[in-house]
Amino acid sequence: MKKELLVSLALITAGNVWAQAQHPNVLIIHTDEHNFRTLGCYREQMSREQGEIWGKDIVVETPNIDFLASNGVLCNRFYATSPVSSPSRSSFMTGLYTMQTGVVTNNIPMNNEVTTFASEMSKAGYKTGYIGKWHLNGGAKPGWAPARKFGFEDNRFMMNRGHYKRIEGEYGNYEISYNGKGLGKDNYFTDFLTRQTLNFISEHKSEPFCCVLAFPDPHGPNIVRPPYDTMYKDFKFKMPASASRNQADLPSWARGGEKMENMVRYFGMVKCIDDNIGIIIKELKKQGLLDKTIIIFTSDHGDLCGEHGRTNKGVPLEASAKVPMIVYYPAALAQGHVVNEVLSVVDFAPTILSLTNTPTQTKRAGRDFSTLLKGNKAPEGWRDAIFMRGTDNHDGSARDSWVTVVSKKYKLTLSTTPGDKPWLTDMEKDPDELVNEYNNPVYQKDIKVLLKQLKDYGTTWNDHRITDEKIAKELKAKDIK
Repeated sequence: MKKELLVSLALITAGNVWAQAQHPNVLIIHTDEHNFRTLGCYREQMSREQGEIWGKDIVVETPNIDFLASNGVLCNRFYATSPVSSPSRSSFMTGLYTMQTGVVTNNIPMNNEVTTFASEMSKAGYKTGYIGKWHLNGGAKPGWAPARKFGFEDNRFMMNRGHYKRIEGEYGNYEISYNGKGLGKDNYFTDFLTRQTLNFISEHKSEPFCCVLAFPDPHGPNIVRPPYDTMYKDFKFKMPASASRNQADLPSWARGGEKMENMVRYFGMVKCIDDNIGIIIKELKKQGLLDKTIIIFTSDHGDLCGEHGRTNKGVPLEASAKVPMIVYYPAALAQGHVVNEVLSVVDFAPTILSLTNTPTQTKRAGRDFSTLLKGNKAPEGWRDAIFMRGTDNHDGSARDSWVTVVSKKYKLTLSTTPGDKPWLTDMEKDPDELVNEYNNPVYQKDIKVLLKQLKDYGTTWNDHRITDEKIAKELKAKDIK
């Protein structure tokens, strides 16, 4: 009997080793409203002028996130499909555009019939968990542990929405608030979520797991615990140069005039997140899991942080729509590699399913970019373009009425708003997005290609903006069929 038990245990152990080799663990660290320029690894991809837009040496150091990038893959052109929380998250989870998920603006519950990557990974044997902000279950606030799990079987610490800073009490009876007084490691929300993630990892260290850690920071209100609240108090932040542009000829989505938020505490929140990621990396290494785990660092959208005289997000400008995407897995991916192809959150689900050898029959709009992560060329037929759109109202009518195509060199935005001109940015020449090249004769051939791509996207995925009278008229004027 004892011999049979030992044999059974050996078979189980061998089975777990095989499972983790075939299906590596996955840890997705997902922040909220994160300006990519606050990360050292992204600043390395830019000129100093572009990397230090708030002033010379006005930077926050992020050694732990940088470690993931230098030993993994950094995607340098990764965008939200719609740079607002709920819509972007729905595309990230499903590989579908927001028109298919039903989440065309914030606080709309995701369609029941969609299939997330977690649903398929759970069916394949992964232990799945979600910890932190979800924002795909309608208006519930905070909305702990929603009934609809979408494949995240352990969702005890899934919170629908809110950017809380303080948490106290016991499970089932938490008190959460925005009270910034007396914050410390024991009651600051970012630290709390990290602790729950460490617990999840410990509970499932002997079997393949997929865990999402979704920090609500560095989204405002800009409140952070000591010592991070004063760590950057001596920095003299200045408005980015793009904020000084004359706005007379700008489209509605590019106009500013807002005051810059409290960047001292924004930097502090970023630093606190990075330090917590360092704690997680250390624990994975201690448990012998670091080399067996795909670690992804990303965000739902950016934060303009004063660029173009704007704060927050919701527009196609880079600091609003471009988000970090770092994939660490030295066992199978190119180390220190930079992917410059244009990608978006809609591409994530098919890619993570591919990297984890998870079978899927689900039709998705997104592309599998795992070959790029391995340092290989793009697959045959790859179209280096992504599409973004503004939000709709809850009744489906357009609210932020723009639609954008981004290619390796260009960004073209059309708007349904009266008076808004089509806007073409040459991203290589004009990284600050200050000059409209749409009527420049030099670009007309490229513009026609971009417009055709936009029309094809709108037709294929039923984006009603393409059929708007103003946009349709522009397409006809350029003879786009």
